[in-house]
Amino acid sequence: MANRSKRNKRKMLTGLALISVLGTSVLAGCSSSNDKEANANTNSNTNTNTNTNTNTNTNTNTAAANGNSGKAANASDGNFHQEGMPIVDKPVTLNVLTIRWGNMGDTFTKNAWLQDLEKNSNVKINWQVVSSNDWPDQKSVMLASGKLPDVIIGDQAFGDSDIVNNLEIFRPLDEYIEKDMPNLKAAIQESPELKKLSTFPDGKVYSLPARLPSRPMSGAQPVINKDWLDKLGLKAPETIDDLYNVLKAFKEQDPNGNGKADEIPYSDTKDLDVNLLAPFGITDLRGNHMVVKDGKPDYYPTSDAYKAGMEWAHKLYAEGLIDKETFTQDSTMLTAKRQNPDAALIGFTYQWTPDAVFGPWSKQYETIAPIAGPDGNKYQIGDPSGLSFRRNEVLITTTCENPDVAARWADQFYTGEASIQNFWGAIGSSIKKNDDGTYALMDPPDGTSADAWYWDSSLRDFGPKYASPEFEKNIKLDPSSGDGLKLTLDQLGKDYVTTPFPDVMYTAEEYADLPTLTTDIESYIASTRAKWVTKGGIDEEWDAYVKKLNEMGLEKLIKIYNDAYDRFMAVK
Repeated sequence: MANRSKRNKRKMLTGLALISVLGTSVLAGCSSSNDKEANANTNSNTNTNTNTNTNTNTNTNTAAANGNSGKAANASDGNFHQEGMPIVDKPVTLNVLTIRWGNMGDTFTKNAWLQDLEKNSNVKINWQVVSSNDWPDQKSVMLASGKLPDVIIGDQAFGDSDIVNNLEIFRPLDEYIEKDMPNLKAAIQESPELKKLSTFPDGKVYSLPARLPSRPMSGAQPVINKDWLDKLGLKAPETIDDLYNVLKAFKEQDPNGNGKADEIPYSDTKDLDVNLLAPFGITDLRGNHMVVKDGKPDYYPTSDAYKAGMEWAHKLYAEGLIDKETFTQDSTMLTAKRQNPDAALIGFTYQWTPDAVFGPWSKQYETIAPIAGPDGNKYQIGDPSGLSFRRNEVLITTTCENPDVAARWADQFYTGEASIQNFWGAIGSSIKKNDDGTYALMDPPDGTSADAWYWDSSLRDFGPKYASPEFEKNIKLDPSSGDGLKLTLDQLGKDYVTTPFPDVMYTAEEYADLPTLTTDIESYIASTRAKWVTKGGIDEEWDAYVKKLNEMGLEKLIKIYNDAYDRFMAVK
C-alpha cells in the first residue's frame, strides 16, 4: 500500500445488475439535524459500520434513512454559516462512508483532528466503515437500492466508471466549490492540475481531488544487490550495456558465495515488468500502454522503441539473465526466491524502495539512478508534478439534504495542517510541531511499523487533502525510512522523470467499449511479448502483429485515449 504508484488500472464497470439483498445490510443515510433522531435506530452490523459519536451505537439504518431526517440546514434558515465556526448552530449529522483495506477497521476515527472538527463545526459524523473485502458486493447492493450515505470519502469506494454511469446519484459540486469551499478554491488556483483531474467529460466536477503531502516524483526505481557488486568489484550499471555485463557477472561468478550456480540476475511474475523497458523511453505510469512522446500521446506497443526493447529482453533471456520462470511463476514463487532463507538469489529489480521485497536480505540492496538507453538518455517512470494527485476523494450524493454543510465540512481538510494530520496522524500523537514552524513525525509504538501506525491513525492515502509545495518545505521526514526514505531515493531519479499520460476520464460510451477492446488487445500483446522474449522472432512477426492489433480495434482504442487526452488538456 505504500506504493501508491501502482495504482495503475481502474476497473471499468459498464452497467449494474439489480441483485437481491438477501440479508446483506445496505449502507444507507440521509443527514439529520438532530443527533438523537439520527441514531434512534440501532440495528447494527459491527463488521461494516462505526459511529464515532460517544452517545451512539453502530448504526446502518439511521432515522434519516427511515424518512425521519429532520430539517435540513441551509443558508436561508439561519442555522448554516458560510464562514467561520461552527458550520451550523444546531448539530447536523452526516452519514459518511469510507472503505478501508482488509481488516484495518475504524481506528482512524479516533484521530484528534477529526474529533476536534466535529466539536468545533457542530457537524456530527456517523462513520460507515467497510472493509475492501466486503465492498464489491455491498457496492452493487447500494447502487441497485439507491440507499446512499450523504458523503463518500476515498477513491476506493467509487471509480470513474461507477460515477460516470451513475451521475444521477452524485451532486455536481462546482457551485459548492465556488461558494462554500475557499480552501479548495485556493488550492485549485495554485495547482490547476486539481481542476483538470476532477472535471468529468460533461464539464462538471462530481468528485473532489487531493494532493498528498511529501510524495516523490519517481515511481519504481532500479534496485540492485550492492553486496554482489562489491564482492565482484563492479560499479552500479549506468547504461544497458553496463547492466548486461553486470547481470552476466551475477550469473556466472557466484556473488552470493555459496558455491552454487543459483543466482538469478532478474526475475518477475507472469510477465515482464514494463519498468525493465524504461531505458527505451517506455514509462507507462497508468498501465494502459500510453506514454507521452514529444508532447503527444503515443501507444507504445506498436512503436520502434518497444520493438527494440523486446529484442534486448530476448537477448537477456536467451543468455539466462532473465529467470526462465518469469512468465509462469506466481507471486508466491517469486517471493520465495527473493526471500530464500539460505542466500540472496536475485540480482536486479525495480521497486518503490530497496527494502520492499527482499526480507532478510533487504540490507544488501540499494536503489540506483536510471539506466541510460540506446539513445544515451535516462528515463524514469513517475510524474514531474509529483505522485501526489488523486480524484474521487469526496462525493456528495443527491440524497444528502445538507450539501452546503457537507461541502464546508470537506473544505476544512484542504489546509496544510489538516492534510498532514489526515495522512500521518494528529499533531501531538503522531506529528510533532516544532517551535520553528516545522513538522516531524513521531516514532511509532514498539512493535508497530510506521506505515501501519499511520494507517491506524489517519485516513492516510484516502480522503480530501491539499499540502501545497510551499507548506511541504516545513515537513521534516526521517530520510532513512518510510516516506522520508522514498524522498531521499527520489533524488536519484526525479531529474529523469518523464511526463506521463494523464489520469484521464472517459465518457459512458467509451467505458462501454473499453473493456472488450482492452481485454482482447492487451491479452494479445502479453502473449506475443512472452513469445518474443522467450523465443524471439519479432522481426519476422512484427508486421503481422501490428496488422492483427488493427483488426482487433486498435485504431478505435487509440481514438478513445486521444479524445480523453484532448478533453483533459482542454480543461482550464
